[in-house]
Amino acid sequence: MSSLLRSPAPSVRTRAAAPLLRAGAVCAFLALAVLVPVAARWSPLMRLDRDIAQALHRRAVVEPGFVRVNRVLTDWVWDPWTMRALIAVVAVVLWWRGARLLAVWVAVTAVVANVLQQALKAAVGRPRPHWPDPVDSAHYAAFPSGHAMTATVSCGLLVWLVHRSGAGRGVRWTVLGLAVLSVLGVGLTRLYLGVHWPSDVLGGWLLGAALAALAAGAYERRESRHPTGSG
Repeated sequence: MSSLLRSPAPSVRTRAAAPLLRAGAVCAFLALAVLVPVAARWSPLMRLDRDIAQALHRRAVVEPGFVRVNRVLTDWVWDPWTMRALIAVVAVVLWWRGARLLAVWVAVTAVVANVLQQALKAAVGRPRPHWPDPVDSAHYAAFPSGHAMTATVSCGLLVWLVHRSGAGRGVRWTVLGLAVLSVLGVGLTRLYLGVHWPSDVLGGWLLGAALAALAAGAYERRESRHPTGSG
């Protein structure tokens, strides 16, 4: 973890900020493009969501073993509280090692993600799928998927921290691979277990990616302008 405290040169930080901010802006625009038809209950999207969800649910009800695997993954391995705990540990270590601004930045980003997620759930108020023979259950409104959004924000921040630390290529690729597996995997578990519509998961992925990229880009830009005392 001590490598996370290494600050790249200001020129490197400047180059890193721009693509992160652009990626965040693109993801935010795409998230809005999903949010608007979901909030408007646009019929073509509602039908597509329903068709995909029904097809997955038909498979789930005849595959109890695979359902159990998915429930373990979604409730323990990739649960939002697992992801938040991971970010909390990272923030504490960063603080303890002196990178206090970075620690606060990471922690605040995670908190903002949770607040935004809950606000959108309340504002959109989308009902979850309802099945006569459910294989799992979930609470609160459907859009966006909290599991997908929290995993994307958390994994995005971790990938950024490892990349900026100057870790070796093997470490970077390993972390990136685990992050992609976690983000895609948790979204698929929510769909397979029948507790979300596909657009809920897509919206969660896009919102999480937007927030992580914008937070990382904003930090890199700040460091490029204030290179001293930014840790």
